[in-house]
Amino acid sequence: MSTANILIVEDELVTRNMLKSVFEAEGYNVLEANDGNEMHQAIKENNINLIIMDINLPGKNGLLLARELREHENIALIFLTGRDNEVDKILGLEIGADDYITKPFNPRELTIRTRNLLTRTMQDNIYFEETGKKVENYKFNGWTLEIESRSLISPDGNICKLPRSEFRAILHFIENPGKIQTRADLLMKMTGRELKAQDRTVDVTIRRIRKHFESIPDAPEIIATIHGEGYRFCGDVE
Repeated sequence: MSTANILIVEDELVTRNMLKSVFEAEGYNVLEANDGNEMHQAIKENNINLIIMDINLPGKNGLLLARELREHENIALIFLTGRDNEVDKILGLEIGADDYITKPFNPRELTIRTRNLLTRTMQDNIYFEETGKKVENYKFNGWTLEIESRSLISPDGNICKLPRSEFRAILHFIENPGKIQTRADLLMKMTGRELKAQDRTVDVTIRRIRKHFESIPDAPEIIATIHGEGYRFCGDVE
């Protein structure tokens, strides 16, 4: 696997320099941006594998930039911010961030979360574990999950390019139909990290996924909540 390119979007020079040193010591290529304009320019000129972004930025804030990013790109995204209230965290995950870390932070924890996320997002191909056959797409209940583009196509043809966390959750459900998935299992598949108390990442992601399916009137339930245990995929995979 090639060396990952990490883009740090942070307006505080001291924090940006510290992050650059931390990730370069781990062997990553690090690029920097002070604001949204510099972020977009860096993405245009480089193959970025992961963005680590603050929310409080000059000009457009990180939440607005993340929304723009998700409209055009499928780059892995971690918010690293001093905004630690629950509303901001849920909103960040709703927009499509893969992770949300608050300042002050432990650099070791950040590098572990980064490595785990990149391990999953930099895979060039997804294969059936049993046969080694390359998977192009999955079909279920009139829906199609297209692997290469990470898109969910509705029965009426609408195409939605999924944030990475949603894509990995749906893929895991489809590959394990009918099997109860705990929140810990899903979080590990989505982000590569262990579930901690008060972590709402999985619940927020499931809510977003269900909104896609609810766009079709009278559609049968595809992801069921199993109270006290987790979630189960109820779709009929072709």
